[in-house]
Amino acid sequence: MNWWVLRRKIHISWLIAALCIGIFIGIFFAKFNTYLFTSSIIFVLMAAFIIIFVLWRKSMYLIPLLIIGGVLFGLWRGSVSQSELAEFKPLYKHLVSVTGGVKDDVDIGTSNQMIIRLDSLAINGKLMPGSLYISSASLSDIKRGDKLILHGTLNEGFGNFSGVMYRATVEKVIHPKPGDIARAVRDWFADSIRRVIPEPEASLGIGYLVGQRRALPIDLSEALKLVGLTHVIVASGYNLTILVRLARRLFIKVSKYASALAAIAMIVVFMAIAGASPSMSRAGLIASLSLAAWYYGRKFHPIILLSIAVAVTVLINPSYAWGDLGWQLSFAAFAGVMILAPLSQRYFFGDKKPGTIAQILGETISAQIMTAPIIIASFGQLSNVAIVSNLLVLPFVPIAMLLTFIAGISSLLIPSVATLVALPATWLLGYSVGVTEYLAGLPWVSSSVNLAWWGLGLSYLSITGICIYMWRVTKYNLRETNLVE
Repeated sequence: MNWWVLRRKIHISWLIAALCIGIFIGIFFAKFNTYLFTSSIIFVLMAAFIIIFVLWRKSMYLIPLLIIGGVLFGLWRGSVSQSELAEFKPLYKHLVSVTGGVKDDVDIGTSNQMIIRLDSLAINGKLMPGSLYISSASLSDIKRGDKLILHGTLNEGFGNFSGVMYRATVEKVIHPKPGDIARAVRDWFADSIRRVIPEPEASLGIGYLVGQRRALPIDLSEALKLVGLTHVIVASGYNLTILVRLARRLFIKVSKYASALAAIAMIVVFMAIAGASPSMSRAGLIASLSLAAWYYGRKFHPIILLSIAVAVTVLINPSYAWGDLGWQLSFAAFAGVMILAPLSQRYFFGDKKPGTIAQILGETISAQIMTAPIIIASFGQLSNVAIVSNLLVLPFVPIAMLLTFIAGISSLLIPSVATLVALPATWLLGYSVGVTEYLAGLPWVSSSVNLAWWGLGLSYLSITGICIYMWRVTKYNLRETNLVE
């Protein structure tokens, strides 16, 4: 290769992507770093000097140096977070008193225990970073946004949790005023839906509409997991994409500005209602960037968009890079829909745009392929009917969301005939429940498969190789894909 090729200027967006990759690598390895000096401000200054220099020169041969600058910055950010989390170590295996805010909706575990996620922590009267995973037999009415005072034995955490407390005793539940207004509005509207749509169809419709998975009956929730449909009732990119596309298309006839403003409002409202989970944070960020690119007539390459979203989310919360399964699955599914799906569709269909069913099937298979290695490695289980269930249910989800919303509005405005208005939603949701329960009842619905860490890496190397091959054959420009169009 000639030297002039390496000296060629490269677009700033790819430099930013390289920087973001370096930041993620640095934060990831900070978990295994035992050198305290990496949390020094010197690391930040070194990283800043390297990054500014490379971004100024913009030469291709400086990309490895830019990645090194990103790694240094990521090491610093991760080391700072590790230093903060080290404050928990002396407390493990000890009885502690905890005050904190309920971060997400409360789950009900297999033993009818409440599963609570706490942040804004104070342990034994001292403010602490991070979040805790709590299980408790308490029968208190605990909701997102409440403040709890509890005690129990603190154990070492997992994933993005700084600590775990099993069988904790809840001493006091404080309901702040006004509290979590978005959650209150969501629950108020959900109650209006339940008045006109029977269970479990009502909970499924609410799950479609606002991603409230934790309100589902346990048997239906387990059935959705078995058939690979959990993603449609988890507040994530799929729900948000439907709403953003709807808002954009409804208001585009008014003006481009009104369309973008309505879509932004939809993102903000949906994130407030659903909560800032890892998958929701990723979905909101990517939807916002995609919307900005559409509004200004720009095109984001999915790899650049993915890199930016990865870096931003782990900079905000480094623990996402250290084992948060929801965060990993969210990005894997995004890569499947935005990279693998369009490449495979162009490879098999050529320039001819596939029909709606073929497109849904292609995106579903692509998302399943990208998330399957992580699911198998984490749970040792893989759904055998995921493709069939998604093909049978996904095309009707946007319609079900609209009909469920209409049912809720009619329950509030015209209660005398609301049950009749809600019949189409009830029938369509009943169809989804019936398909889910039938497929989940099949004896071969899932298979047990084990996958070691090296197998996980080999799987994604193989998928990457297939994507590169299809890209070289089709010459497809991935910049043409946009999440909000």
